[in-house]
Amino acid sequence: MKNIINNKSIFVKKIVVIPSIVIAGLFISSCSSDFLDQPAYNITDTNTVFENLDTADLFVQGCYRGLVSTEMYYQLGAGDTVTHSSEDGSTNNSKYNICNYKYDAYTPNTVTGVYAAMYSSIEKTNIAITRLSLMDPSAKRNSLLAEVKAIRAFCYYNLIRIYGDVPAVWIPLEDADPNDPNTLYPKRTSRDVIYDRVIADMQESINDLPTTGTTTERLTKAAGNALLARIALYAAGYSLRWDLNTGSAGTMSRRSDNARVQQLYQIADNAAAAVINGGTASLVQAQGGKSGFEALWFNFDQRKFSVTNTEMLWHIAEYGANTNSAFGVYAMEGSRGGTYGSRKALQFILPSYYLSFNPGDTRRDVSCTSYSIYFLNAGAATDTWVNVGTTFSCIMSGKFRMGWCVAPQAADARNLNIPILRYADVLLMYAETQNYLNGGPTAAGTAALQQVRTRAGIGSLPIPSGQQAFESAIVQERKWEFAGEFNLRTDLIRMNRIASEIEATKLAMKNLSDKTGAYANTPALRLYKFEKNAQVYGDPFLALKYIEITSPAEIAIVQNVPTAAANYAAYQTALASIVTAHGQTVVAGDKWYPTKMFEAYTSTFNGNARKAVGFTSGFNALQIGNIIYTKPTGSAENGGVYPNWIEGGGDGLFYGFVPNKTELLPFAAASAGHPLVDNPNLTQLPGY
Repeated sequence: MKNIINNKSIFVKKIVVIPSIVIAGLFISSCSSDFLDQPAYNITDTNTVFENLDTADLFVQGCYRGLVSTEMYYQLGAGDTVTHSSEDGSTNNSKYNICNYKYDAYTPNTVTGVYAAMYSSIEKTNIAITRLSLMDPSAKRNSLLAEVKAIRAFCYYNLIRIYGDVPAVWIPLEDADPNDPNTLYPKRTSRDVIYDRVIADMQESINDLPTTGTTTERLTKAAGNALLARIALYAAGYSLRWDLNTGSAGTMSRRSDNARVQQLYQIADNAAAAVINGGTASLVQAQGGKSGFEALWFNFDQRKFSVTNTEMLWHIAEYGANTNSAFGVYAMEGSRGGTYGSRKALQFILPSYYLSFNPGDTRRDVSCTSYSIYFLNAGAATDTWVNVGTTFSCIMSGKFRMGWCVAPQAADARNLNIPILRYADVLLMYAETQNYLNGGPTAAGTAALQQVRTRAGIGSLPIPSGQQAFESAIVQERKWEFAGEFNLRTDLIRMNRIASEIEATKLAMKNLSDKTGAYANTPALRLYKFEKNAQVYGDPFLALKYIEITSPAEIAIVQNVPTAAANYAAYQTALASIVTAHGQTVVAGDKWYPTKMFEAYTSTFNGNARKAVGFTSGFNALQIGNIIYTKPTGSAENGGVYPNWIEGGGDGLFYGFVPNKTELLPFAAASAGHPLVDNPNLTQLPGY
């Protein structure tokens, strides 16, 4: 496995490059500088590093670097029946194919970055675990040891949920026998063996983590227990399993030892309960005129972690030139020029998800934006930028929107930390474990689910009493709560819901396209209010005001969009009367424009409607990947057939999904640097 770590001297002498470490004691507040963004040490002998706890601490801090590679959110953050890929060009690109479960080990349609990044991190943690274990026990030493064991567990969890059985490496390469073929070319190890070991590691050390820390960018006891609960649920859950010896095709199943499955659920239950009863975690609640969910994400994007720390139990530091990742560049509303620069959104939200929220659920307009940022005229510095209303084929991700962030240090650095564990996740995991262990929901489990719903504004929604119905409620709640946080895809797999959820989503999108079933009365015409974009970081703007037009008389007026500028004023007067009739106040200068939601954003009608409020140059373009937004959602609007992105000849929704195959990704085998090419002892996933 040559691509585990780039260190050619590894068998010559005990030398490593200490990864991204900081000067001891300079734990500056994350609001101004993340602990990872400090000068790194040069090459140092590992024995010297672990001679004292200060330098050992620096090494452990460096182990946080690279834990979330781009592919985890850019590739694997989509395809979860919520978030989808919207690249430029054609649908024949790796991101769109992987989003739709079309993998191929011999083309770019696979994932390699996660594999390399995780084993690089595992090597760092192996060094730390081995060397720390040789140091005299103390509260500080024990805390550091618990920290790196949890980080290593996180790495293996990521590998297993993507690839299934993977090689297990438990000691540093510098300590391994260079003559042992398994050192450089390890075989796959049963995921159950790996899970059991990392879970045992965490169980024996988790209480050594600090109760609170200077920053939740480092693991605390609450974060460690939350991570333990998540990993135990994955270890107990469903996955695609096959015979490692014969390589015969596998099926979705749990591990065969049911007693261990029960034990793992109990471990997850105990860990989640420890967080709930620990007294340090809570959901962010409404404040400053914002709902709790909105306050959570606005303040997180603003890096006001003192507000979010009670809920955001662990997030990866990404502040400064040395730590910024591409996170957030892809999942946002898209911006063309202006203060935020040109940022092209490359993921969008399926409209079936957008329309799934109950009335009053405050999460919809936080997780989804039905607007994008574009200039009104030529895009000059003196131009006006607009939050322009979009159609059903370009609902965008909203948790990490441009205006909510802080000013970046560079054009490609958005200063967004990467969220990993939230208290809401702990509550829903606890509701799940209580339901499983007790054959149905308990009072405690129901209360945990109720907390999440109450914060979202849907506390009055009935909670099912049966075991399967309660589990289904949790599945849906996880979707509403965790959109864009790149865990839903594998959550659905571990709960054995991926196939059924994919089929349900495909049917829902066809029904939406046809305006039948649950979508028979979905309004096709909106009046959006013309809203200028503030063009400042920290802009609290949440959502465009809109009115759904369903009255035939009003539809006739609204659809009569003038093409001559001389008639625009009269048209706005007519629209103002409709707006007033819907109970909204109209003041001087207000403008509204209609949008046909089932048509493409670029349709003639929608373009003319935007012209009526002043759009000129680029009136039919957005800074969004153009695969989808230039296409309609409705079948009637597409000549009586489904748009290809919904159901097409080889590129419709989830067109590559094959049960008992695509729940896991193959090892890449196209060229040097790919796991299957570099390691002759690796076996490919059956079916590829």
